[in-house]
Amino acid sequence: MKRSAFLLSLFVSISLGSFAQIIPVVTRQNALVFQVNPNKDLQMVYLGEKLANQDEYGQIPGLFNQSGDYTGLYNSAYTSSGTRNLLEPAISVTHWDGNNSLDLQYVSHQVEKISDDISLLKIVLKDRVYPFQVTMYVKSYFAEDVIEQWTEITHQEKKSVTLHKYASANLSLKSSAFYLTQYHGDWAKEMHPEESKLTHGIKTLDSKLGTRANLFQPSFFMLSMGKPASEDEGEVLYGMMEWSGNFKIDMELDPQDNLRLIAGINNYASDYSIVTNQTFKTPAFLYVLSQNGKGEASRKIQAWARNHKLLDGKGNRLTLLNNWEATGFGFDEQKLFSILKDTKKLGVDLFLLDDGWFGNKYPRNSDNAGLGDWQANRAKLPNGVASLVKEAGATGVKFGIWVEPEMVNPASDLYHQHPDWVIKQPNRGEYYFRNQLVLDLSNPKVQDFVFGVIDGLFRENPDLAYIKWDCNAVIYNAYSAHLQNQSHLYVDYVNGLYNVLKRIRDKYPTVPMMLCSGGGGRVDYAALQYFTEFWPSDNTDPLERVFMQWEYSYFFPSMSMSCHVTDWGRQPLKYKVDVAMMGKMGFDIVVDRLSENDLKFCQQAVGNYNQLKDIIWHGDQYRLVDPKSNDFASLMYVDSSKQKAVVFNYLVNNRYDVRSVYPVKMKGLNPDQKYSVQEVNLYPGTQSALDSQKVLSGDFLMRVGYNPRVDGSRQSVILLIEEAK
Repeated sequence: MKRSAFLLSLFVSISLGSFAQIIPVVTRQNALVFQVNPNKDLQMVYLGEKLANQDEYGQIPGLFNQSGDYTGLYNSAYTSSGTRNLLEPAISVTHWDGNNSLDLQYVSHQVEKISDDISLLKIVLKDRVYPFQVTMYVKSYFAEDVIEQWTEITHQEKKSVTLHKYASANLSLKSSAFYLTQYHGDWAKEMHPEESKLTHGIKTLDSKLGTRANLFQPSFFMLSMGKPASEDEGEVLYGMMEWSGNFKIDMELDPQDNLRLIAGINNYASDYSIVTNQTFKTPAFLYVLSQNGKGEASRKIQAWARNHKLLDGKGNRLTLLNNWEATGFGFDEQKLFSILKDTKKLGVDLFLLDDGWFGNKYPRNSDNAGLGDWQANRAKLPNGVASLVKEAGATGVKFGIWVEPEMVNPASDLYHQHPDWVIKQPNRGEYYFRNQLVLDLSNPKVQDFVFGVIDGLFRENPDLAYIKWDCNAVIYNAYSAHLQNQSHLYVDYVNGLYNVLKRIRDKYPTVPMMLCSGGGGRVDYAALQYFTEFWPSDNTDPLERVFMQWEYSYFFPSMSMSCHVTDWGRQPLKYKVDVAMMGKMGFDIVVDRLSENDLKFCQQAVGNYNQLKDIIWHGDQYRLVDPKSNDFASLMYVDSSKQKAVVFNYLVNNRYDVRSVYPVKMKGLNPDQKYSVQEVNLYPGTQSALDSQKVLSGDFLMRVGYNPRVDGSRQSVILLIEEAK
């Protein structure tokens, strides 16, 4: 069937007599199938490879010879509580009259064709007794096999209804076994993977931090079906919440040994009351299924992010020099003028002024004062930020600045002038995270203030070219002086943040912004639609970053990862630079302390990066050698034409005489094409150990491979593979 004809039949309801109605959602490789049974229960009956004949989807439910379902709701597409259901619900409510039951039935569905590749299915569910409605939304991206799912909840009852749980999605998956890969960590220890077989009971991934929600556990995961998936084999589902606050993902093996996956906002301390005709919209749960291992799933989600979600995902990024490692809080105007000259000397695009530039009565000379008082510190910057922006322009580079506008130090004018703007319990002692508290973004006045911080910087400095938006504190002693209902705070805070970010983007749609949260504490696609990149970790040790960036790459494209060269780590400068080149490269070093050869190397590396970055940012990524189980790591990026590729190789074990013993098998090349292989980004005065005169076929490089000769004297090696002319 031609693609255009296929897309026209993307959402087709198939009537199966009086027994059931089938609603399939079909993408390039997969199908998600809902069924309406004679009782008008909406069930999820299939998620897997699509069928050539759509009429056969109705045959799927009858093929499973499993134990009985006492409720008829084990595979409910949106499970309600208080009636027949015996398992974990997706939604739980208290009606206006105190009744806690809910029994949703299918009413109707319709399809909106957004583009050739995007369709939106809306399924209306209503309670059988109360005027209470849930609309399920299933947004499918045909080319990338990605699905986003969320709900809108409303009612026409006499008084307010309280939502106790309000998930975004409720999946029902069938397999002989399920293996979960999840992540854990803390500051500077992000993205440690753990894989385990799911057993009976409920496995929960969640956060209760309010802000910086991914600090201990991010909301993204992998779920392998049948057996643990490898890079190129196995059925695997990637999932993640598009939400920057508290999340909860429940995975429950039901009595039939099927997996029920319920994902959404964490309902912890977050009962939410909605009045008559008010609509409560849940955030999207994003998922993608691959039958060919983790690598394919990651390429799908990376392509989706670049094409549809990440701000300027098909565009450019700025390389930069940051002053933090060079100066900390201790700088003045003349010192920064000198670093601006170093920025130009280094050859990067932009100078980023980090923390410490603001506050007067409470000067920002350490992290215990000044947050909230966003006026240039007169002692450090007597001529304000404007003089730096002007000097940057005269030097031939752009200028960016660090802000943390959601936060406040008790030692600040803002704290004393607006104590009611601060999240804190009125009758309890304050408890600080990094000597600071969180501003109450549920309050529209606070939203105006935070927007004004950014807007004011741009109005005063029209040539300001970059914002680093930090968020270091979590919410302690949750209480809002603005809200009548305190259980709304965790939800309204995040929606208030999004309101501010939307206002900023409406007025300044193209200015690059880095999403930082003490590292990777807030990394999700709801936030990244407003940001061009994120800061994976404050830990910039390049050896640690090899592992972190490897794991992040399963869910995020390289162009979204800010990777800086710093003094952290004991590895050679070349190793540090090579690791940073795997993402959006930047520097945080003291340029005038570099040796002549080190400076020359960094300058050449910036030039090399400018030649390679389009492949790295927009190419297909293939992970070749896993550092978790090998002495070295290897991964590659291949451009869409398969004419060029870049392969990064790093030693990750410093024991005696470790090396790349075997050739590395490449991926993603054209087997019929001839390629040259050349080592690039060499340190001045060194020569490659590789023969750059060889021409090899893509077939050879993928079946036999190529040895980058990584060892103790060549700890990092970058290969450029090009179509032989």
